[in-house]
Amino acid sequence: MSRRWCSELADIVFMFEVHQPYRLDRNAYEKLLSHALRGRLEPKDLEEAIFDNGLNKLVMERASRKCYIPATNIILENILRYKDSDKKFKVSYSISGVFLEQAQRWAPQVIDVFTKIAETGMVEFIEQTYYHSMAAFMPFKDWAELHEQIMEHNRVIKELFGYSPVSIENTEFTYNNDIAWFFSKLGYKVVLTEGVDWVLGWRSPNYVYKAYGSDIRVLTRNYRLSDDVGYRFSDRSWDQYPLTADKYAAWLAATPGDVVFLAMDYETFGEHHWPESGIHEFLRWLPGEILKWDHLYTSTPREVIEKYPARDIIDVPPWSSISWADERDLSAWLGNHMQRNAFQMLVDLRPYVKALDIPEITRIWKLLTISDHLYYIATKFGSIEQVHSYFSPYKNAPDAYAIYVQALSMLTGLIAEKIVENRRRVIYRLELPMNKAFYFNKPSGEYTGYFATSIKELVELLDKVPPESIMYHLNRGDLQSWLRYIYGLEDLAGEIDRIVEEEHGSETAINRVREVLKKYFTST
Repeated sequence: MSRRWCSELADIVFMFEVHQPYRLDRNAYEKLLSHALRGRLEPKDLEEAIFDNGLNKLVMERASRKCYIPATNIILENILRYKDSDKKFKVSYSISGVFLEQAQRWAPQVIDVFTKIAETGMVEFIEQTYYHSMAAFMPFKDWAELHEQIMEHNRVIKELFGYSPVSIENTEFTYNNDIAWFFSKLGYKVVLTEGVDWVLGWRSPNYVYKAYGSDIRVLTRNYRLSDDVGYRFSDRSWDQYPLTADKYAAWLAATPGDVVFLAMDYETFGEHHWPESGIHEFLRWLPGEILKWDHLYTSTPREVIEKYPARDIIDVPPWSSISWADERDLSAWLGNHMQRNAFQMLVDLRPYVKALDIPEITRIWKLLTISDHLYYIATKFGSIEQVHSYFSPYKNAPDAYAIYVQALSMLTGLIAEKIVENRRRVIYRLELPMNKAFYFNKPSGEYTGYFATSIKELVELLDKVPPESIMYHLNRGDLQSWLRYIYGLEDLAGEIDRIVEEEHGSETAINRVREVLKKYFTST
């Protein structure tokens, strides 16, 4: 019999986070040494040494057996059960690229069942970073790394499921106004994040909002109702234990608002709560119990933002970024000195990785951006510490830090070796931080709007920057000083000095300087 308590319609939006990291191997040095004894080391040998693929395979196979395959089949059964009815069952998935890699390699049945569920047309796939990384917090020009990882994720979702996402989440629901603005600029329609109390204030998470400074819509997770399943389902000390499908559906029915956004780790269904807990039966019966209520529907993020207006604006300044972990901030990944130091080491390597442009080295660096590596290094207390310990394959945070720094150090050694082999090419392409870029001014001192973060960019800008600006800097010796003191290229800087002197400060020097730069970096 159908039931109705509320006078207004409400949409239940389910989103499942599907991710597995590549875990690091504490015995990486020993593994790499065995490769070295067999001959010349290659980048692929380093990847094999750094990552514990024995453990990664074990976890993927176990989680597939206990969670990914049975849970997805249960959801597929419910989608098909209600597909021809007036009230359909719909869900959304946010699946990391590194998860899909491992599933293809060690559990291809998982890809098969996700493909089947995609074919129903009742599923929305959510965009995220391919490597489930903290790329949004790396200080690179034009959000370069974040953009790369989003586009890489976009390609794999299109290739595997024929789907082009319009909804997006940043890793672990990390969010601020700038991130929302960037996602809006990329064309996404809705961003998913946490319903943080201090951000919402008196407002409810159960409405569509608009981001501050852009038109992108924001869905905020109802963390209390989500965590009732994600964390408390099998907790026998919980005063609401046992949680049954009809009880939970009644809670949803009694919740006021337009949208109840429920997001949880997919491993909730069989891995975090084992099948013996009854979690699969809960999932099996929940859709039917929800759809019994006249005013409840299930929808996807892209549908609810088209159905409901934005009720207010969400304002999260960059210095107050939020997430769905721990204290709802960034401290799960960047909260202590070890984490921040490790993250800075990672960030510092990127310009050299990009300058080398060796695919195998780029891949290793990107695999080290996976946010879980930093998560394992967190130092927390109480119940939050227990959550970190549950997920971590290491003894403690210092142990995780040592293993991660070991991996970064091994990658640094390989990068240094390759730079020696490709010195001029690397220098030419090396992208500097903004505080070391070359900025072009007019003779009056007014900024032209042009700047170069690499010598490659500098050469390209010599055709775009007003000639009087270029000559202004050449005659002052600014460009020569940049080459001399930032790159250590005394010989090249000296040659440009001679050109300027020979041309007596005339603009004909520009063409000669351009040719000298090109010749210097094309010769080996």
